[in-house]
Amino acid sequence: MSSSKIQRPVTLHDWLSYIEQLHPANIELGLDRLKEVFARLNADFSNAKVITVAGTNGKGTTCAFVEQACLNAGKSVAVYSSPHIQDYRERLRLNGSMLSEKEHCQAFASIETLRQDTELTYFEFATLAALWLINQKPVEVILLEVGLGGRLDAVNIVDNDLAVITTVDLDHQDWLGDTREKIGFEKAGILRPKGDAIVGDLDPPQSVIARTETLNVNARWQNRDFSFKEGSGKWTWSHKTLGTFELPACKIPTQNASTALAVMDWLNLSLDEPTISRLCCETQLTGRLQKISSSPVIYVDVAHNPQATSHLAQQLRLLGVEDTHFVCGMLKDKDIKQTLLPLRDIRAIWHVASINEFRGAAADHVSSQLDSRQKVLEYSSVVEAYQHAVNVAKDNETIVVFGSFLTVAAVLDHVVK
Repeated sequence: MSSSKIQRPVTLHDWLSYIEQLHPANIELGLDRLKEVFARLNADFSNAKVITVAGTNGKGTTCAFVEQACLNAGKSVAVYSSPHIQDYRERLRLNGSMLSEKEHCQAFASIETLRQDTELTYFEFATLAALWLINQKPVEVILLEVGLGGRLDAVNIVDNDLAVITTVDLDHQDWLGDTREKIGFEKAGILRPKGDAIVGDLDPPQSVIARTETLNVNARWQNRDFSFKEGSGKWTWSHKTLGTFELPACKIPTQNASTALAVMDWLNLSLDEPTISRLCCETQLTGRLQKISSSPVIYVDVAHNPQATSHLAQQLRLLGVEDTHFVCGMLKDKDIKQTLLPLRDIRAIWHVASINEFRGAAADHVSSQLDSRQKVLEYSSVVEAYQHAVNVAKDNETIVVFGSFLTVAAVLDHVVK
């Protein structure tokens, strides 16, 4: 769509509507267009440690843990992540805080000028705008979360000092491939020749291992260079040279905390039990097993693929959750059946909702992927499903909202109202 036919945006809402209309595709793989525009930014991150974080799951919580560690150590830090849940400004944090709408509008206006006639998708435009903002306010550590894949993701236009791969599992198969090996190859696209890397996956695909060898990457591996062991209400982190640390339970997945500690070591941040224990207690992230009510007990979680729901099921068991109301809405391009499978043995009533967006799945399609023995109710919207679950849940029952960032956003927006 020609930008000359669209009125110049003014507010952040205007800009977001504008960049949604600019390019018809939600996703377009390839970096050539972005590199041209990025070169015009004249961004200089040479005085910062740039860390790119890819992975099927765990990117956001790993970044949040490292971010908190930097802040506690007095280091300035920027975090770019996606997608947001309620507020677009969530996508960029500078020293732990979101920026103003005005600052985001200034960034969008700059990218609009610099892109000239280059077409950009929503995510590409957003990524360039975030990089422009980071360049305006130089920091010591830059954490860039990869949106999808790695090799051809917009974030990969930035050369990193450290590449982090959190986990590799099945998601976005239409774009990244239908095996862990194929997806691992895409994630490994963020590796740089003779660069540093940390791999947090417990059993990394051979495609990742092979890529580190081909590029002569200095890689540190979970279960080789560092490891973790979970216990009841606590866990231990072990490092081959630093020893073993006894730690309190984290508010984020332990595997991701373990990976983040390895990143802290790479950054030469202080690693002692009091420091790490404080991080375990402090670090949390919106929409990751977030408790939003105690009466009834309600959790929201953005889990939307098999690996994430497996972790969710494990955490619910550790919490002693028995009788559950699942409020679920999903996107139609996900592997819905395999995503729901890990939750099949939890005694539950399912409140399945349609997501009324372009990529959203209808409630009847989601419910058709469930076991026929499960009690399933269908709703026309996530809010309707949530409201009914709240109305019928007994005092000893738990409500768990999951399936998509959009599902969690709808509930959080409703609760705030």
